[in-house]
Amino acid sequence: MKPNRHGTAPSADKPIALRFYGTDREMAAGIKSGHPGAMEALFDRYGSHVERIVNRLLGMDSEFSDVVHDIFVAAYTNIRSLKDDAAIKGWITSLAVFTVRQRIRKRARRRVHWVYDADISEAQSHSPTPSDRELLQVTYRVLDEMNADERITFSLRFIEGMEITEVASACGVSPSTVKRRQRRAEQKFLTLARKFPGLLEQIERGDRWRTQ
Repeated sequence: MKPNRHGTAPSADKPIALRFYGTDREMAAGIKSGHPGAMEALFDRYGSHVERIVNRLLGMDSEFSDVVHDIFVAAYTNIRSLKDDAAIKGWITSLAVFTVRQRIRKRARRRVHWVYDADISEAQSHSPTPSDRELLQVTYRVLDEMNADERITFSLRFIEGMEITEVASACGVSPSTVKRRQRRAEQKFLTLARKFPGLLEQIERGDRWRTQ
């Protein structure tokens, strides 16, 4: 008998879940009805997306895997709150933002190992130079001084590159609220960044965010 992906053979009296190939709407309906293949499909389909969002907001630290796990547990637990089964990607993005916000608010200070503007696989394999490492540490020292809403808005807009309407949807607020938070976040980031030589220069050289 062939082992499953966890390395153990399935029980002879337990049916093997077939792989789920339906649309997002069908997948959501399948999760609600308890289809095990649909539940696995949610992670297969959106695991890398959730990991990317967490990476942008929190950084690569020791709690990364726990946060991703918590998001999918919340998704399985609260799937019936999803009103439009076709909108599951936006819904799980909102869950990710909410979960990270709760984690940020619980942490006064933390140590972060993060690679700027890189995917998860790149972050795990990249070996930054001493100057890169210093810049990354300084960037997150600045972000650590911002409140959760400002930090999340800044990260989604200027690190992940989301549009204002996308940030609003992910955070469950209006676009006008995002714009207000963005203005405050930019101002605070710039004020705090002035404490660190080289950071503002790096910001101005980048394409993702330029001060105005």
